[in-house]
Amino acid sequence: MQTFVSPKVDKVGIEDRVNRITKRSIKKKAKLEGLKMALNMVDLTTLEGMDTTNKVTQMCYKAQHLHDEFPNLPTVAAVCVYPNFVKIAVDALNGSGIKVASVATAFPSGHSSLDVKITDTKMAVDYGAHEVDMVISRGKFHMGDYNYVYDEIAAIKEACGKSVRLKVILETGELGNLDNVRLASDIAIAAGADFIKTSTGKIKPAATLPVTLVMLEAIKDHYYKTGEMIGMKPAGGISNAKLALHYLIMVKETLGVKWLDNHWFRFGASSLANDLLMQIMKQSTGAYQSANYFSKD
Repeated sequence: MQTFVSPKVDKVGIEDRVNRITKRSIKKKAKLEGLKMALNMVDLTTLEGMDTTNKVTQMCYKAQHLHDEFPNLPTVAAVCVYPNFVKIAVDALNGSGIKVASVATAFPSGHSSLDVKITDTKMAVDYGAHEVDMVISRGKFHMGDYNYVYDEIAAIKEACGKSVRLKVILETGELGNLDNVRLASDIAIAAGADFIKTSTGKIKPAATLPVTLVMLEAIKDHYYKTGEMIGMKPAGGISNAKLALHYLIMVKETLGVKWLDNHWFRFGASSLANDLLMQIMKQSTGAYQSANYFSKD
């Protein structure tokens, strides 16, 4: 049995850093590059009970054709779907270089047996998912059964195999405080997470700058100790380009430029893509475009 001890979080210090970051001004050229970088880090997502084959196919089309009238735009990083839609997405994105991610492990609640969670994961992997987004068992975490949380993450990582990357969703809005966010981050990293991710997007609050900064600090400490890079994905509640740029500043200043790549940093925010596109058009042409010029899905 392992004992998990994480450093206490300086809440005042975290909030002060975030406050200073959000007051930065960004020059026009840097802003345009940052907007394009953020667009290339977006995971387009549909995770609804009313999802259909046509909706998933349309989202995959959008992922490849964000705004055809404007050449040389980057694509998004990935699309994220339920396991039963993975094969449809893989076929639709064939040859595009865009990854297919799949939620698993009784998303979003995480309330199921380990056997069911492993089956869920293997289904996504067998259908061709490049990435799996799992949820931790928050109930077990709040009971103090940290070894259960660790063992479950390790088992799902093993089910992913060597070629499929695992994103571990902490659902930080249910963890209660920043100290718990840091502890859950450390457990997930120790158990083999390739990415740590804030939220499912199904509850509020979802991603916030203070929570993300705490998770970035956990990644930084792990990197200093081991030399191993871990990815980060804030998800939910990031709907405008200005906020996305604040996240990128925070990543650069906390982890460095190596993390400013969609292999190591993602946004789980489908609605963000359109605002980024609108702001890219504004920076490039000087004129605002209506949201009506961009598809919702």
